[in-house]
Amino acid sequence: MALITFLGRLLFVSFFVLSAWQEFNEFGNDGGPVAKTLASKITKFSKYFTTHTGFQAPEFKTKVLVAGAIALKGIGSLLFIFGSTNGAFLLILHQLIVTPILYDFYNYDMGKKAFTNLFIKFTQNLALLGGLMLFIGMKTSYTQRRLMNKKAFKSKMV
Repeated sequence: MALITFLGRLLFVSFFVLSAWQEFNEFGNDGGPVAKTLASKITKFSKYFTTHTGFQAPEFKTKVLVAGAIALKGIGSLLFIFGSTNGAFLLILHQLIVTPILYDFYNYDMGKKAFTNLFIKFTQNLALLGGLMLFIGMKTSYTQRRLMNKKAFKSKMV
């Protein structure tokens, strides 16, 4: 059973590892093609955020964001493979930050093909987020059950 759960975690994390590896190889001096795509998405997201909340979105350097995303995915994946909830939390943080920015279906009309494609990718990332939350919940409940099953130490009276 331990081998199957390890292989399951390995397969689950392969998405994060492969994308982090590709982004790392293409990074370069300017952050690579991901930084160029992300720059326009961040601009759209900032305008949307400012329009709907009235607050000014902070300025970000896309090269730093891409480097941070690579680090979150790399470290989180490595920890997750070995069953750490900290790795799952890092991957959840990555998903929460990146998903609404990259898959901005809300900037398109519902009848457009771009809306459909982005919405499908958005919901797929939500499914990954749900899987990570399920892992944390199961890991936490298993740990609590183990602690409850341990018998309390009884001191002997002399």
